[in-house]
Amino acid sequence: MPTRLAERDLALTADTVARVARAQAAVEQGAETMPEDFAALGRLVLRAEGVASSFIEGVTAPVVDIVLAEAGVQAGPAAAAWVAANLAAVSQALDEAAAAPLAVENLCRWHRTLMTGSPTPARHVGVLRDEQGWIGGTSPLDAHLVTPPPEEVPALLADLVDYVSRDDIDPVSQAAVAHAQFEIIHPFADGNGRVGRVLIAWVLVRRLAIVTPPPVSASIAADVGGYGAGLVLFRLGDHNTWVRWFADAVWGAGRAQQELVAAVEQMRVVWEERLGAPRSGVRRLRSNAAAWRVLELLPRHLVLTGPTVAAELGIPLKSAVAALRDLVDASVLVEHGTVQPNGPGRPSRLYVSRELLGLAGSNPLRA
Repeated sequence: MPTRLAERDLALTADTVARVARAQAAVEQGAETMPEDFAALGRLVLRAEGVASSFIEGVTAPVVDIVLAEAGVQAGPAAAAWVAANLAAVSQALDEAAAAPLAVENLCRWHRTLMTGSPTPARHVGVLRDEQGWIGGTSPLDAHLVTPPPEEVPALLADLVDYVSRDDIDPVSQAAVAHAQFEIIHPFADGNGRVGRVLIAWVLVRRLAIVTPPPVSASIAADVGGYGAGLVLFRLGDHNTWVRWFADAVWGAGRAQQELVAAVEQMRVVWEERLGAPRSGVRRLRSNAAAWRVLELLPRHLVLTGPTVAAELGIPLKSAVAALRDLVDASVLVEHGTVQPNGPGRPSRLYVSRELLGLAGSNPLRA
């Protein structure tokens, strides 16, 4: 049985405390680098988090299929919808972070969202497990970890909820301990790792009063071995080593967020140069042309259609399609097939930025 968090003494060394402070500073600096129109870039950072968290669980899909699945378009493998659900759960958790303290109901709600499109039986979705669980092996006899009995889970989660409500612990250490304890409790039949990583985002956003958390899952995906070893050591009582590893992971994620924002800002400059450059046989765009406004929709929309642009900008469909064509001519976007609308109507062409898809689908911390 895991020790209740109220009884834990982290006993952090001076070096670990310094790393924790460095990590918190990196997160706060990353938040400061987000421009005023943070919604677009924030969405890209969250997408990197969702893709990386699913990657850790061995669930992958082409990023363009994931983006389409986010929009409700099933154009690829079922795994794409599963990864998209990860982004939806993170977004849901962040919306709830500022509203009220954590409750077990939040965890169950995130689990329901996360397991959308998964093969997990419906009776196990969004509810605490009612069976003995284990990690590794084929039974509790040869498992790496035997989880607490199901009857102990509610009390352990209540202790966890109380812990994340405290404000006498620094946010980074609090997120580290809360995540590790959640992994030990393993309250659900499946999907615990991803819910636990959503919890990291919730703690950082709530405690640091930021809008978009850094993609900590990208750090974890870059060192899965270190992550697993750290969790084992935490379970054995070595809290310092786990918190030190976690602080370094958060620091790396904070720096990655800053680099991602800088890369997109530089990309925007390049797009504007391409769009404004004279091209043989093509008229120069007017300063008020719709194509300039479409640039503002990136990177919030990694996949665009004529109807999407028309609705977002409040312009006729014909003008929206013409603007997209201008961006194709300027090598900002490329066509990527078509999609059939949910209701009656003709299929719409899909337009994507390969450069943005590359950023969204890559792990900035993976060599």
